[in-house]
Amino acid sequence: MERKGPSQAGSMKVAVVLGTRPEAIKLAPVIEDLRRDPERITCVVVNTGQHRDMAIQALAAFGLRADVDLGTMRAGQSLGSLTSRLFHELDEFFARGRPDCVLVQGDTTSAMVAATTAFYHRMTVGHVEAGLRTYDRLAPFPEEINRTFIGHVADLHFAPTEGARDNLLRAGVDRRSILVTGNTVVDAVHRIRSRISSNARKSLLDPALLSAVQGKRLILVTSHRRESFGPGLQNICRALRDIVQRFQDAIIVYPVHLNPKVQDAVYRTLGNTERIHLLKPVGYLELMSLIERAYIVLTDSGGLQEEVPSFGKPILILRDVTERPEVVKAGCARLVGTSTSSIVNNASELMNVPQIYLRMASAGNPFGDGHASERIVARLLDQKRREVTGNVRHLQHHVYP
Repeated sequence: MERKGPSQAGSMKVAVVLGTRPEAIKLAPVIEDLRRDPERITCVVVNTGQHRDMAIQALAAFGLRADVDLGTMRAGQSLGSLTSRLFHELDEFFARGRPDCVLVQGDTTSAMVAATTAFYHRMTVGHVEAGLRTYDRLAPFPEEINRTFIGHVADLHFAPTEGARDNLLRAGVDRRSILVTGNTVVDAVHRIRSRISSNARKSLLDPALLSAVQGKRLILVTSHRRESFGPGLQNICRALRDIVQRFQDAIIVYPVHLNPKVQDAVYRTLGNTERIHLLKPVGYLELMSLIERAYIVLTDSGGLQEEVPSFGKPILILRDVTERPEVVKAGCARLVGTSTSSIVNNASELMNVPQIYLRMASAGNPFGDGHASERIVARLLDQKRREVTGNVRHLQHHVYP
């Protein structure tokens, strides 16, 4: 395929597009490494505004900020409206900015639209965290379809694990376009923990909350997946209420996502419940501090499934399937779904049986060594070098039935 863009010998312009907090966290180490080589790389960070303030907050934890803010989010807008607005704004931005390469992460609507629009402009597309699959188009929704679609338009696939690579190969992706890098979220955790001491992170938490958790076993909870809206989220909330009633030394801290459907369900069921603290969304540093203090973590977050094993804390995954089977296979986590009884029973076992707890806590992190970002940047530079010397063609790497 003929590519159009400002390909100048020895330099490349990379647009890093993000719109949500997880994207910002996982792309922050990549942005840092791209900006370490300004003679060869111009890095432009684009915040689509999908979850604008939360993305800004996450970047700030790394001392970063976006160069461009597209401001696409509107209160109460549908996925269709968001997608339409993203296509329009990103199309105009790519027409003006003409990056050589567009880098996206994961499976958000921002990532899917950015990758597709870059493909329309015949720009190289790099996909960080490529190859994750549940093979259930509705779990997670719409992320499973988003990341599958990105896989069809990406030129470079940065797979976090060998299992993710194998998923891409089964989909017909050319092996030469895939690089197993590890997950950049491990890089993010390592860098934050090395820069800021545990005491400094602890000081970011509200003193009243610190006092409340003193001497208690803290259960950290996050849940915001669209497929859990309705009965699933109600069951999760009932389970949390049952756990604090069963264990008098337990205290639950739940930073509640800003989505009104999550807010309404959680506050209606758990508001004013003793030893359950419902918080506004916390910053990345605050979240790291909460994970450090946690006894166990209950979550439907993909990012936390990857981050928490670095802290040695067992995870109960509030989903029926996960695109990160490595964390379950390694023994760091269990899939418990959204059944109230399943959540309560599994949490109770961890609270009651030290041997099981210690086995999960000591399993280690299966998602990488903290050098994924370096591998990604090196591969981008190698791709640019080959294009300049004429030693590489853009791979046509998909087999369509």
